[in-house]
This record gives sequence, structure tokens and C-alpha cells, in this order.
Amino acid sequence: MGSRTDAELVGACKAGDEAAWNELVERYARYVFAITTQAYRLPHHEAEEVFQDVFARVFERLDSLRDPAAFRPWLRQLTRRCCVDALRSGSREEPSDQLEDAADEVLDSLDEALAVRQSLAMLSGDCQEILDRFFCRDESYKSIGDALSLPAGTIASRISRCLTRLRDEFEGRNTPVPASSEQIA
Repeated sequence: MGSRTDAELVGACKAGDEAAWNELVERYARYVFAITTQAYRLPHHEAEEVFQDVFARVFERLDSLRDPAAFRPWLRQLTRRCCVDALRSGSREEPSDQLEDAADEVLDSLDEALAVRQSLAMLSGDCQEILDRFFCRDESYKSIGDALSLPAGTIASRISRCLTRLRDEFEGRNTPVPASSEQIA
């Protein structure tokens, strides 16, 4: 994940920077696909179609986004609408309030996971590796220490320092951004 903010990427995309567009799509591809498959439980082939539709609409309508910092909520809403449209057009019944409530819960979890992932990407490579080994790979202090040629006791203090940095980064990035008021449909 690059170090540019969403607002910086959106600005660069609006200026025609192809690398910024690629970075923006890469940053949010898993997020959009997770919304389609986890929140709205679309079959894989429909999720791929919605994914393509979402990013085509983003490309076409990015200039309508008044607040570039509100990109993620705007993308979330756009993806929701595309998913609901797919559900309606798939000769299924109208999406129910129950589905929408369940989708909201999943979306909130996805948003939080993405925010943590983005905050983690802002940490040093050493912190990323130690936290990944401990929390994702479930490695012991000893195995992490052996892999990094550090005493096991040092690993505990590094994990603590890295978690503090992650919390600071997360809290700094986790300021609520109001949803953009532009038309998405």
C-alpha cells in the first residue's frame, strides 16, 4: 500500500495520473470484492461483474467527488448500490431490510479492517513484520526472535512499541470523514 492518502490519489487521478489510478484500484480492490461477496453474498461471477461496474463508475464519476478525503465512504455507497442493483436484476426478490442490516454489520467490519491495514502499512517494515509474525502467523516470541536474530525478550518489547505506533497511526487516520453528498447512482 502506497503512502499517499486517498485525497492525494484522487487528486492525482483527476489530473490523469495513470499510476495513481492503478494504486487507487489496488488499494480498494479487495475491499470492493469483499463487500460484494461477504456483505451481499453475490456469487463469484456476479461479484466480478459488480467489481468491474464499480470501478468503471468510479473512473467515470471521480470528478463529481467534491471531497477527495471522502473517497472510501463514497466508494462504499457506490458498491452497495451496485450490489443492490445486481440483486434486483438477478430475478431475485427485492433486497430486504434484514439483508441490509446484515450487510451494514459486515461493511462496518470491513471498514475497520481496511483502516487497520492502511495504518499498518504506514509503519516501518520491522514493525509490520513483527506484528504480522505474532498476530497473523501466530508465531511465538522465540520463533520470531530466532527468525530475526533477536532475543525472545526483545520481541515482547518490540511488539508493545509497534502496537503503540499502530494505535497512534490508526487513531490519527480514523477521524470520521463525512460521506460525500454527490449523486452516485
